[in-house]
Amino acid sequence: MAEEDSVEIRFRLNNGSDIGPFKYSSAATVDMLKQRIISHWPQGKRFPPLPKSANEVKLISSGKILENNVTVGQCKIPFGDIEEEVITMHVHHLSPLPKSKAGNKLGCSCSIM
Repeated sequence: MAEEDSVEIRFRLNNGSDIGPFKYSSAATVDMLKQRIISHWPQGKRFPPLPKSANEVKLISSGKILENNVTVGQCKIPFGDIEEEVITMHVHHLSPLPKSKAGNKLGCSCSIM
């Protein structure tokens, strides 16, 4: 992989800890990044539970949620003239909602009278 065709990315979790940085080619997709995040997910009480699939992980870069089919090369466009060697992407883990005893998902209900 040529140096100019690769980018180093660090993934920041909600609790402030990091996964990486890792080097990726510009052809790598966001889905590939998510798979690597899951395989390197930290264990312990202070970390969220391990995501079961890439669909439970959202990557945010420059304030935008990245779609799975987008490549790292396409993501570099909003980075513009960033001089940093390592790019930080934020990871949001979508935990499934807990189920109530009745089997329904907990949540808010509204009544319009």
